[in-house]
Amino acid sequence: MELTTVWFLLIAVLWAGYFLLEGFDFGVGVLMPVLAPRKAAHSDTDRRVMINTIGPVWDGNEVWLLVAGGATFAAFPEWYASLFSGFYLALLLILAALIVRGVAFEYRGKVDSDRWRRNWDLAIFWGSAVPALLWGVAFANILQGVPLDAQHHYTGTLLTLLNPYALLGGLTTLTVFTLHGAVFLALKTRGHVRDQARRAVRYLAAPTVAIAAAFLVITGVRFGVPWTWATTAVAALALAGGVAAALRGRDGWAFTGTAVAIVATVATMFGDLWPAVLPSTIDPAYSLTVENAASTPYTLKVMTWVAVIFTPIVLAYQAWTYWVFRKRLTREAIVPPAPSGGGAPARPAKAHEPEHAVERSRA
Repeated sequence: MELTTVWFLLIAVLWAGYFLLEGFDFGVGVLMPVLAPRKAAHSDTDRRVMINTIGPVWDGNEVWLLVAGGATFAAFPEWYASLFSGFYLALLLILAALIVRGVAFEYRGKVDSDRWRRNWDLAIFWGSAVPALLWGVAFANILQGVPLDAQHHYTGTLLTLLNPYALLGGLTTLTVFTLHGAVFLALKTRGHVRDQARRAVRYLAAPTVAIAAAFLVITGVRFGVPWTWATTAVAALALAGGVAAALRGRDGWAFTGTAVAIVATVATMFGDLWPAVLPSTIDPAYSLTVENAASTPYTLKVMTWVAVIFTPIVLAYQAWTYWVFRKRLTREAIVPPAPSGGGAPARPAKAHEPEHAVERSRA
């Protein structure tokens, strides 16, 4: 197998891992104002429970994005250059949203003020919803192609990217990630938050399956190749099976179903894209492929050895993190903040850790 093919597959794996792991992070953030509305009793405690489910892992999950971007830059510099110049504004919005969300996780518990926490909660919501939507828009445009000229320069505008198919892709990622987050919360919590998460699954199930099915069918009809119909079927069956398991209270199988659906969808899109990496809608001859967008063979060889050495280390560390923080969370594991209007400032659950550091459940 040629190294260009190897790195195309590795980049697909990196994006699949990112959407699988960061997808439930986005879902938790989107669901915060829904599952723990401000006027409800114990709303702040419930929000802290939700934040603590992803506290130890969200920044590690974003490593997959950094590695995917770095691998694209090193292995396919022409792809990286055309992609980031043409999608500049959309990617800038995603980056800004991710930065704001990360800051919100760190600063939410620093001041004992309802208004302070409310503002940061809004930052978490928008910092999760915007990337969840725009990643779908971006990848749908990558698959269907964009106006590239003979020099591989993007000649469209932001409105060019906001076409019906791309917007459907954005709605698909937004709804699937939100469902994925609800299933994750049901898996990681006990008590009221778990009950609310399961209720959210019931409301999200029908629209998510309908939107995802429409996107998969349109993608298959427009861009599909024979073998990707198999991954399309896997994605559809896994999503339906995950929803069915969630409705029956089988949280582990439900999470497995949504996870497999996400990975299979990414496999479908990259399979339909191959051997192109960014098709041109002006002239197919102007398209970027794994051949004309790749780095030199020596660069790819060095990168391959680096990946062989360090990838198992990163995977082992992240697996260990998930194992250590595998316990379910409850309200009782959260130390309430100090009363408003004076006294000591809000104290995190453990004095030496930020608020989102997960406390182990007493269950």
